[in-house]
Amino acid sequence: MSPHAAYFPVDPYPQSGVARAAALMLALGREHGAAIWAHLGNDEARVLSAAMTRIGPIPAPLAERLLAEFTGDVSGAATSEAKPPAGESMWDSLAEVNEDVLAAYLRSEHPQTVAVVLGRVRRDQAARVLSRLPDDFAMDVVLRMLRSGAVRQDVLEQVEETLRAELLSNPSHVNRRDAHETMAEIFNHLDRSAEARFMLALEDRAFDAAERIRTLMFTFEDLARLDAASVQTLLRNIDKSRLAAALKGAREALREFFFMSMSERAARMLRDDMELMGPIRLREAEEAQQAILQVAKQLADAGEIVLADSRDGSEEFVF
Repeated sequence: MSPHAAYFPVDPYPQSGVARAAALMLALGREHGAAIWAHLGNDEARVLSAAMTRIGPIPAPLAERLLAEFTGDVSGAATSEAKPPAGESMWDSLAEVNEDVLAAYLRSEHPQTVAVVLGRVRRDQAARVLSRLPDDFAMDVVLRMLRSGAVRQDVLEQVEETLRAELLSNPSHVNRRDAHETMAEIFNHLDRSAEARFMLALEDRAFDAAERIRTLMFTFEDLARLDAASVQTLLRNIDKSRLAAALKGAREALREFFFMSMSERAARMLRDDMELMGPIRLREAEEAQQAILQVAKQLADAGEIVLADSRDGSEEFVF
């Protein structure tokens, strides 16, 4: 994000929460702020958009101050549960329920009810819940899901009403996304110099929040933790000239990781491409790395590769 692209209200520092949020979103821009927009309800988005139209250009240091204060405020705030965004269905809300909690609740339900529920939630969530049910009970549920046809509307409405009253009404059952994860995604989209500026500013105001975000960020160097199958899938989906540029700015260990993951001929061709490039700007290498990271994340979201979880070093499976 270029410092010259930041925006801020005419007033040197906005006093209201809405004005500060609008200034922050303009400073981040549509691409970098996408992770925040995705969590806003329709009404919130309308109010924020209206406030953004009343804002003019600002210097980058003030935008950095806003981001640091915003992350620090979120980090120190007590956990609270908001109402589901406008237009969110009961099943969308159910996706926020911890799978252990959902599995514990469903164990006491009739297998047919469980079959209805698992047939409606996301496939990845259904798989995790199913794996937490007793084997015999889970197999009964699977068989009922295989045999079931269209669910009658009155039955579906009764299941929804029960889930809403007995499960979703308890805020402790719902896992609202950690704001640090959202901010880590935004930081992942910043170029290296902007990321360093924001991180330094944040460390001054909320050191613990900065450390938490740093551990959650997935970087180009983290690709060295891909398993063999995942790195092969990634290599098939990225442009080799872009990989050559990305590796020009990478550590030798990561270069060797990619070379070792290729055939001898492919590795030799990649080395030749890197040599023929000659010196390139660091920014070009960073942009190539970010492009490859985005491909990796898209493949992970599609369930085609497995990214290691940077929070604890273990592997996190996606579906």
